[in-house]
Amino acid sequence: MKRLAAASLALSMAGAAVAQDAPICTDRPARANAVCTVPSGRIQIETTVSGWSLTDAGGNRTELLTVASSVAKIGLTERSDVQIGITPFARLTNRRTGSIDQVSGFGDMLFRYKHRLTGDDAPVQVAVIPFITLPTARRGLGNDRVEGGLAVPVSFRFAGPVTMTLGPELDLLADADGSGRHLALVNLVNLSLPIAPRWTAAAELWTNKNFDPAGTAEQATADVALAYSISDDLQLDFGGNVGLTADTPDLELYAGLSFRF
Repeated sequence: MKRLAAASLALSMAGAAVAQDAPICTDRPARANAVCTVPSGRIQIETTVSGWSLTDAGGNRTELLTVASSVAKIGLTERSDVQIGITPFARLTNRRTGSIDQVSGFGDMLFRYKHRLTGDDAPVQVAVIPFITLPTARRGLGNDRVEGGLAVPVSFRFAGPVTMTLGPELDLLADADGSGRHLALVNLVNLSLPIAPRWTAAAELWTNKNFDPAGTAEQATADVALAYSISDDLQLDFGGNVGLTADTPDLELYAGLSFRF
């Protein structure tokens, strides 16, 4: 009886711990990384059910379709988690006058570690996210080289219910000719706001300056997104990004799903 009572107490405490978890917090929609991590011992899946982008320039039309691009996260502690990202299917289509080139298959794999540096009650929240990408994609879908970087999201309450997130990031990327590596600087400003029960809207400006020896490329987008919380452990989202420079895809659209168990 004592063992049964102790087991019942342990189960009750475990259930209470789960119940006390905050609502699901994700690194989607939009591009900003959240500072929050997955609660210790829990697993979270964040999926782009379908994503599509279009670049139309100089008579060349390029479309990229992804299906079920996902990140699985495992909570290690109350301030850290590990993440594994895969893209089971991607299809890149290039249309030129009189010809169509297409390649499809598995995408690159992404490994990340997120650690929140600040306490629960800190007015400014900061995290660090080192990451590495492995070249598992078919030729033409990835860079065929190991790449990586470090992101440092910073989040704080901006005005009333509005949350501002800054996203400085430094990437180490493969050169276009495959002979070496170079740096890229990424940054963003993201504003998110609850607009109705269970609904959150986000607006964002994103930039990426890529210092490839073959020529510096400057990308920028204006992004909008909506997220709907079905429950504390389930979220739907969708959004779009509009390119602001010649080096940026003209339009990106996506719909996603995140759940925790």
